[in-house]
Amino acid sequence: MLAEALVIVALPLLLAAAAGWDLASFTIPNFLQTLLIASFAAFAVAAHLGASDITSHLLAGFVGLLVGFTLFALGYIGGGDAKLFAAVVLWLGLKDLMPYTLVATVLGGVLTLSLLALRSLPLPAPLARQAWLLRLHNSESGIPYGVALAAGVFVILPGTEIFRLAAGN
Repeated sequence: MLAEALVIVALPLLLAAAAGWDLASFTIPNFLQTLLIASFAAFAVAAHLGASDITSHLLAGFVGLLVGFTLFALGYIGGGDAKLFAAVVLWLGLKDLMPYTLVATVLGGVLTLSLLALRSLPLPAPLARQAWLLRLHNSESGIPYGVALAAGVFVILPGTEIFRLAAGN
């Protein structure tokens, strides 16, 4: 029951918070990644993951950290996005790393193209009073990639190993 609640309640809520924060401020607070890691640890215990499964998830998180910080160093994503990616793939493990990465990348491309298109249009006057929308609409602003990272999990979650493990407990 706890494993199920962590996968279908805690994980989505934390990801929604990260996406919302990134959308509004172009930042993802460290406490959200810390909560994602802590909730995964609780999930591992509640789902009775074995040592090999835990190792697989830790390896995925490490790979996510390497990939994320490489992309950060190259200037493609922000540091919060890199840490969020690592925390998410810690949850998903090696089995779902590639499908998730593909889906999140496609969604990131759609988000980027959509924002670029919207930024070429004038912002309606009633919306121009919102500081976060002005920042989001600014052509010199980055892309809140945490939105795509969170959305990628929502797309693939029902088919993931963690979802099956949670449903089985």
